[in-house]
Amino acid sequence: MECCRWTTAGALLLASLILSSRTSRSEEDQDSLWDAWGSWSECSRTCGGGASYSLRRCLSSKTCEGRNIRYRTCSNLDCPPEAGDFRAQQCSAHNDVKYQGQFYEWLPIFNDPDNPCSLKCQAKGTALVVELAPKVLDGTRCYTESLDMCISGLCQIVGCDRQLGSAVKEDNCGICNGDGSTCRLVRGQYKSQLSANKLDDTVVAIPYGSRQVRLVLKGPDHLYLETKTLQGVKSENSLSTTGFFLVENSSIDFQKFPDKEILRISGPLTADFTIKISYAGAADSSVQFIFYQPIIHRWRETDFFPCSASCGGGYQLTSAECFDLRSNRIVTDQYCHYYPENVKPKPKLQECNLDPCPASDGYKQIMPYDLYHPLPRWENTPWTACSSSCGGGIQSRSISCVEEDIQGHISPVEEWKCMYTPKMPIVQPCNIFDCPKWLAQEWSPCTVTCGQGLRYRVVLCIDHRGMHTGGCSPKTKPHIKEECVVSTPCYKPKEKLPMEAKLPWYKQAQELEEGAAISEEPSFIPEAWSTCSVTCGVGRQVRLVKCQVLLSFSQSVADLPIDECAGPKPVSQRVCYSGPCSGEATEYTLEEAELLYGSLQEFDELYDWRYEGFTECSESCGGGVQEAVVTCLNKQTRESADETLCATSRRPPHLLKACSLDPCPPR
Repeated sequence: MECCRWTTAGALLLASLILSSRTSRSEEDQDSLWDAWGSWSECSRTCGGGASYSLRRCLSSKTCEGRNIRYRTCSNLDCPPEAGDFRAQQCSAHNDVKYQGQFYEWLPIFNDPDNPCSLKCQAKGTALVVELAPKVLDGTRCYTESLDMCISGLCQIVGCDRQLGSAVKEDNCGICNGDGSTCRLVRGQYKSQLSANKLDDTVVAIPYGSRQVRLVLKGPDHLYLETKTLQGVKSENSLSTTGFFLVENSSIDFQKFPDKEILRISGPLTADFTIKISYAGAADSSVQFIFYQPIIHRWRETDFFPCSASCGGGYQLTSAECFDLRSNRIVTDQYCHYYPENVKPKPKLQECNLDPCPASDGYKQIMPYDLYHPLPRWENTPWTACSSSCGGGIQSRSISCVEEDIQGHISPVEEWKCMYTPKMPIVQPCNIFDCPKWLAQEWSPCTVTCGQGLRYRVVLCIDHRGMHTGGCSPKTKPHIKEECVVSTPCYKPKEKLPMEAKLPWYKQAQELEEGAAISEEPSFIPEAWSTCSVTCGVGRQVRLVKCQVLLSFSQSVADLPIDECAGPKPVSQRVCYSGPCSGEATEYTLEEAELLYGSLQEFDELYDWRYEGFTECSESCGGGVQEAVVTCLNKQTRESADETLCATSRRPPHLLKACSLDPCPPR
């Protein structure tokens, strides 16, 4: 995996940076106390966006102003779909490590609002969530719907131009720093039409390449999907349970509630999607939908047609043809007329062949062309699928000569009519790159310091570009684990069988078992929080915080006096809320409300409700409450609007939070 490769490569590069000769100093460096910046390190990832760093050394015995490290992005090409998620790879790297005496299959926890750059994973099939590492590897995305990346444990802003600190964003069409002109907003509403002999109906067809798709069904019926790829392959998905699904390489977020269903697809869609409704009850249902549809048919100006005369002066014109950006082929004009945004370019006219005709006969040949009848043209079918996925194959297509009349009707004609331009090839080589192959990296150190143990290595499937991918044969994969023997004799009894490694070595195993990073420096290690002191309302939780140190020689943990640990001590108590008590109105915390209602205010209408903070605390001490302030917002101008404009949207729940919990001083 990439994570293990970074650990080894990072250490080697750091050593090489210290030993290598420095580049010449810039004028800025000469005026400071810093040495020149060193060369850039190897990228933390091979695809999908990683980070690289450069170091410099302070030449003064005093403290230098500024930082000794800088970062930049690298390997910004998207990973192939089969490569998997980078955060998921880091969680699965712990599958071979026992946690509390048991093996688990770890799945990633995404979009942690408190610490998006920690590696939190959930044991598959359980509710167990564990922080397996305090920091994810550099280059890991902070959030699933953002390019921002974690570097050294902190979330750094990344623009759509893949540059650190950049504020450049994609437009609604997915174009970086675009103006939104390459797509159009489609929104509408569907109402069910119940019929005794009708079990389902089509809500809306969403074409290939669409983005920011969102549908909300209200009522007893159910949504389901039908897809069709560009190659004509059809499939269906029933959307029976809440969760994230991958359909034709498009990630789908589906939420199922008792009285409604919500479907989100960030896109771009990699197939044509048809959203359908399955009738399930006697009551009517309604579906609101919104998405951005790409303008895939555009006018393209042609070159000048051949001159109308061979000598003595003639004219030639350009025309405009409707071009399908998806299939890279010319289509009939009616496809371009579908979009009001498309304006057909006017023809251009110029004189040509102005040389006099030969005086012998004064003959002037008239070319077979007029203003209203475009010349016949070659038309091709799409290329067939390649005969081989790698290592070289063949694909073919058919070519025919066609003619278009004034009404836009296309009909085949004899090939000689198209011979004024070369005929396009009908066969071409494809996928001529080498097939993926296994690449084994260096072995880890032995898991024991004496006697018999195990050692591990990372084996990656690498494609012709050197990127981590899939497609290698499992039968030929080199083994990733083997026994090893350390020549140092052991002076205490040991098991005859090799012990299982605790990835990568003992320190990480301690982090898993203790729930925090215990190091060879004294550090505060908090234990788990107690249950809330009350079963309803506002209460308290407590936990024990110890000062501990890892003894490297005996590989054991020792407790130390509290004053031996430096830095701020983690809090040992906190406020907790256990829900409303009996007889109170049901009210939600901000986190509960977000979980129940998602981010509906982003898309439902032009105007929608938005939280705008909390009121002042009702008490200055002894426990009080704050109420959330809800306002009506115009989502285009980001300005407040009259509440009547939000009447069609569901008002968010009433939120309260506890405040001023410190006891009042005695009077």
